[in-house]
Amino acid sequence: MEKKRVMVVDDEQDFLKITKINLEQTGRFEVVTVSDATGIVSLVKSFCPDVILLDILMPKTGGVEACKMLSTDPAAKDIPVIVISALDTKKDRLAMKELGVVDFLVKPIEMDELISRIEQVLEG
Repeated sequence: MEKKRVMVVDDEQDFLKITKINLEQTGRFEVVTVSDATGIVSLVKSFCPDVILLDILMPKTGGVEACKMLSTDPAAKDIPVIVISALDTKKDRLAMKELGVVDFLVKPIEMDELISRIEQVLEG
C-alpha cells in the first residue's frame, strides 16, 4: 500500500514532532512538518501532499492567509485542508469553511481521532 503524504503546518515544535512520530508509526503516512506557512505553495508543489494539517494562529503567515494562497493556486487548490487549532468559535469555523477547509479540530487532540479524521478525508 502506498503511503499517503501529510503536510503538518504549525508553529509549535512539540506538536509537529509528536504528530509526525504518531502518523509515521502507523506505517500509512509519509509526513513533512513545516513551522511557517510563508512558502506553503512552493512546499506543496515540491512535496505533493494528499492532505494538509494547518494551524490558524502562527507568526508571519497564519492559517487564514495560507488557505487563501492554497485556494488560488491551481496545483494546491484541490488538496484537502484540516485545521487544527486552539481557536474554537463559530466565527473561526465559518471563516475556515468559507476558505474550503474540510474539517476543523480543536487542540489538544487525541492522535487516534486525528488519524481517523485524516483517513475519512482521504477516503471521502
